[in-house]
Amino acid sequence: MGWVGNSSWRPSSQLPCPSSRFACFRRSFPVVTSPPGEMGFVGDTLESIRSMQVRHVLSQIISLGMIVTSALIIWKGLIVVTGSDSPVVVVLSGSMEPGFKRGDILFLHMSKDPIRTGEIVVFNIDGREIPIVHRVIKVHERQDTAEVDILTKGDNNFGDDRLLYAHGQLWLQQHHIMGRAVGFLPYVGWVTIVMTEKPMIKYLLMGALGLLVITSKD
Repeated sequence: MGWVGNSSWRPSSQLPCPSSRFACFRRSFPVVTSPPGEMGFVGDTLESIRSMQVRHVLSQIISLGMIVTSALIIWKGLIVVTGSDSPVVVVLSGSMEPGFKRGDILFLHMSKDPIRTGEIVVFNIDGREIPIVHRVIKVHERQDTAEVDILTKGDNNFGDDRLLYAHGQLWLQQHHIMGRAVGFLPYVGWVTIVMTEKPMIKYLLMGALGLLVITSKD
């Protein structure tokens, strides 16, 4: 309780501040400080959390690297088993319709058996990076060298492939053949076609998958 009147005696809470208002404020409201070890504990906890996050990110990056490495090992294994440098290819055009349509995935196998007329093969052309899948319509074996000349044609094309071959080339040789088509999956290759024709989608998808793996909690 306070005192009413002009008495010269005042309660201690109403005594004038000795120096300034700030000093009075400090006297009226004491400063609350943390125990000496509390800030150290909080700092250690935050540092531990940061360390755990770094370890988690590194662990996820290693997991992503292992996934990529496993995929490469599987791909190399398929090359060895099938005997083809490219055991899986995507049909990029409609030249083999109605048998194979654009976006179908073909599985290839390359054995030492001679190429026969009527087989569907995937081959490379000198000077072109993208392989072609067409049917063998004629096979000619040279008597002097025992080499085999191969002529191909798309089922949906009017003429043979001599217009597609390199300049002056009339036949394919064995080294042009990447493999025989032994199976297919319809339309699955459209994912590859879209990512090839629109690289931005490919980069976004790869970034999203990488981010998903890195931020995964499992």
